[in-house]
This record gives sequence, structure tokens and C-alpha cells, in this order.
Amino acid sequence: MTLFLTVVVGVFLAVLYRLVITPRRVTGWVGEHFVASAYGLPPREQLDPRRPGPPPPAHRAEERQAVAEAAWEGDWKPAERYVRAAGEDWDERWARLELLQQVAREDDAWLHAWRVAEPGNCDAATLHASITVHRAWEIRGSGYAHEVMTSDMNRFRAMLPAAIEEARQAALLDPADPGPWVVMVTAARGAQYSRAQFKPLWAGLVARAPHHYEGHWQALQYWCAKWFGSDRRMMRFARQAVRKAPPGSPLAGIYLHALNELTDRPISAALPVTPMTRNLLKRIAASFDQVEPDDERLPTLRHLLAHYMLRSMMYAPALEQFRLIGPWCGAHPWRADGNPATAFEVARGTAAKLSRTRPSATPQVYGMGR
Repeated sequence: MTLFLTVVVGVFLAVLYRLVITPRRVTGWVGEHFVASAYGLPPREQLDPRRPGPPPPAHRAEERQAVAEAAWEGDWKPAERYVRAAGEDWDERWARLELLQQVAREDDAWLHAWRVAEPGNCDAATLHASITVHRAWEIRGSGYAHEVMTSDMNRFRAMLPAAIEEARQAALLDPADPGPWVVMVTAARGAQYSRAQFKPLWAGLVARAPHHYEGHWQALQYWCAKWFGSDRRMMRFARQAVRKAPPGSPLAGIYLHALNELTDRPISAALPVTPMTRNLLKRIAASFDQVEPDDERLPTLRHLLAHYMLRSMMYAPALEQFRLIGPWCGAHPWRADGNPATAFEVARGTAAKLSRTRPSATPQVYGMGR
């Protein structure tokens, strides 16, 4: 028994050293000795905290600006063509609707004109329903229920049933389009839908788009402990997303959002540093390698992946993610303490030091979109 306890204490102290003492010592090393370029990383003076990743290609930015300007001038037809051009790439179609939602926040007269001109257009109806949901959430705010004024909560809850009904009507306009179902799934938690009420909405969404990224993110929110699920249900849902993510989709990144839900809250749960977690993180990294380099969701997800690899003591894989990220550091979690460049520098320096990677005299610098 004494020998057993000695072994247990020894293992505990070794883990404590790696989790607490070693990172503190490494932070000092990073500040005094870390030369990023020697590890294939951009030097600190090149770090850019303004964005999580590179800006979109010029042609894509120009197209979006042209659609927005036309809408603000009262012409809704470019917006209609812009969404329709996505075809049945439902993730892309939703991303374009989200852009139009931002455009409508400035001025939505064009959207009303579109709906009058094309009352049977599913995209226009879905967009209007989605805007109603987001306006309701803006009234409520992002705080916990006890932090929200009663009047604001009442207005919030009064708006959601109408938005859900509007989305149901939009779904009748194009039975194949998952967009209205994403709106319903998004609104369900705020409308306090029970699990029995939520499940048909989720079934309707995945029947039309089984790998819809935004739909999965919204469902993850429903299944988290602060709404109508639990940590166990949320993590099971997230693991399923990793398993069913098709090649080329960033869907596996839903698991990273689940980890963030666990660890980034007032009373955070411990990160599950287990062989299963590490295997899932490796699987997510492999999945991301198949995603198009210019997918605008990818940079934010790589930051989370590097962060959780680092916390899982996967130092060499984390270093590879930092190489792929390049100089961009304007992302969560580096922004949490108000100085993203410093937090990012410490994190990638820690990965370099604890991975035991040998510094190179003639390094190759990687970047996002390799």
C-alpha cells in the first residue's frame, strides 16, 4: 500500500509540475529567449491583432461591397442574385444571408421592397425571420437570465414566437432549403422550447443539410448546460459532429466550441485532458487540413485548436497550428486579457519550448492557408 501511495503521489507531482510550475518557468523563457523565426513562426513585430486571419480576397470583398451599396440605394436584386448564386451549398448560402443581415441593420427598406416584389421568395422570408430573432437577442443581451431586466426579457420572449412562425411559413416556400430551419433552431432556446419541441426542428434541419455548420453551432447552444442540456449532452453532440464531418467541411470545429463552453464561463469545468480528447483534437486537425484554405471560418477555429492542444499538453501539434495561423492573433482566447499579441506570443512560445523542437538557423515561416 505504501508503494502504491508513493507512486500515486509521484505521478500527481509530475503532472502538477507540468501543469503549473513548468508553464510559469516557460513564460519567463519566452520573454527573454524566444525567437519565433527560429521555430518557423513570424517574428513578434509582425503579429497583427486586428484580425483572426487574412482578409478575404479582393474580388470577394468587392462583390460584397457592391451588393451592400446597391441595397442601401434601394436595389434588392443584386442581393437576391448574390444569395441564389450559392446554389445548394447551404453553408455558403447561409453565410451570404448573414452578410445581408448585417446590411439590413444599416437600412432594411430594400428588404421590405424585396418581400413585396417576391412574396414567395424563401431567401427573403428567411432573412426577415432571422433578423427578427437577432433583434430579439439584441434586446435581451448576452447576460445570464438573472442579469436581464424584466421588461427586456418580456420583449425578447414576445418576439420569438412570431419569428418562429415566420420561419415556418418560409419553410413552406422552398421545402428543400434548410435556412428557415436554422432560424427555428436558433430561436428555440430563447423561446424555451422543451427537448420534445426542439428535436423535430433539429430533425427538419439535418434532413435537408446534415452537415450545416451554423445549424450545428446553434444546436450546441441549445444542448449546453446554461440552456436546456448538460455538459454530458453537449459533449456527446460535439463528438458526433467530429465523427460525421465530411471532407472539406469545418464541422469538426464544433467540438472546439464545446470545449470553450466548458472552460470559458464564470464557474468553468475542468478541461477533459484524456486520450479520447487528444485523439479528437488530432482528428480535428486532420479534418481542417482538408478544408479550403480561404474558408473564413478556419482561422478562428485554428486559434481554438492551438489553444486546446496547448492545454492538453500536445505541444508539437499546437506548434504546427501556430505555424499555420501565421501572424494573425486577433481571436479568442488571446483577446481575453486585453493584449492579444502578448497572450499569443506566450502561447506559441510555450508550444515551441515544451515541444522540445530544435530551433533552426534557417527556418521556414508558415502561414494561414498553406
